[in-house]
Amino acid sequence: MREPINTDARLALDLALTLRHDGNGGVADDLRDPAGLTAWVRAHPEILPDTAADRADEHREGLPADTARRPVDGDGAAWFTADAAQLTAVRELRAAVRALFARAVRPGEPSPADAARLMPLPEAVRHLNETAARTPTVPVLDWPEGATPVVRQKPVCAGDDLTAALAHAVIAFLASPDRDRLRACHAPRCVRYFLKEHPRQEWCKPSCGNRARVARHHQRHKAPAQADRYPSERPRTARGTG
Repeated sequence: MREPINTDARLALDLALTLRHDGNGGVADDLRDPAGLTAWVRAHPEILPDTAADRADEHREGLPADTARRPVDGDGAAWFTADAAQLTAVRELRAAVRALFARAVRPGEPSPADAARLMPLPEAVRHLNETAARTPTVPVLDWPEGATPVVRQKPVCAGDDLTAALAHAVIAFLASPDRDRLRACHAPRCVRYFLKEHPRQEWCKPSCGNRARVARHHQRHKAPAQADRYPSERPRTARGTG
């Protein structure tokens, strides 16, 4: 039975997975420029859920009080366009997240994408907490007529909503039982982290499992073939001098 992945876990994982295998033996970065960050945020509308409503209200300024809210195309993320400062902030947060992911998978090995250059753990924890504090939030009750009350988190003041929202999701994930399901995939050429969805899962996806099995098969048959090709020499008997 597959275990579900909640929103915080998925968001934290997807941020880490913006570093991925490029298909040619190297690592590709989906957040290499502001356009890449813009596309990633717009593909994750849950990051900025409140911005759309706020902007819609801005468009209603000066209109009669009974004017209906203008329909909004999408949500907060649909309005988002990244700049260089936001790109730097998200990339720095990602570095902290991947260092903490490496800690979470112990005693297993971390992803090979950055295993040799991970951010020190104390620095990663400090950076995550400081990022989360950039935009403190408060609970806001929303209770439309004829509907069930809903509580959402709203920023206390304008700030770096994007990186703070991501940091909140990461903290929620790392403090949850889902953290124990985190693994690094060590199939050939893979650099992904993933959450185990069933007890026997070893790889992030079936294609990685296939590559790993092929590699194991090749390795098992490689050693005997080399032994047949290069037989060990018998030790030579030393000749006496007398």
